[in-house]
Amino acid sequence: MLPAANRLRTSREFELVTKTGERATSLSLVIYYKALENSAPRVGLIVNSSVGGSVTRHRVSRQLRHAIAPHLAKFPANANLVIRVLRKQPQYSQELETLISKLLSKVAVGA
Repeated sequence: MLPAANRLRTSREFELVTKTGERATSLSLVIYYKALENSAPRVGLIVNSSVGGSVTRHRVSRQLRHAIAPHLAKFPANANLVIRVLRKQPQYSQELETLISKLLSKVAVGA
């Protein structure tokens, strides 16, 4: 689980990152990045009902939180990420790795 300081919470924050941020896409995931004024990197998840029922969506959210936690150190303190799940996949970690690398090179930050 991500600490409270590392989570996006309000719809305004989600909207700001998704509408104005950089984007890296794949078949099943989209990651948005936006640098804002905050003290720690923050992450938000969007997992809609097209992925599955409530249990499936929560399982996917847990998998993504677990997969993204080690990568937070690669991003600067003012980084804000939103991960949008487009469709259900058995394993997101491989795809998440490539998208994070792609996004880091695109915005030229971190590792």
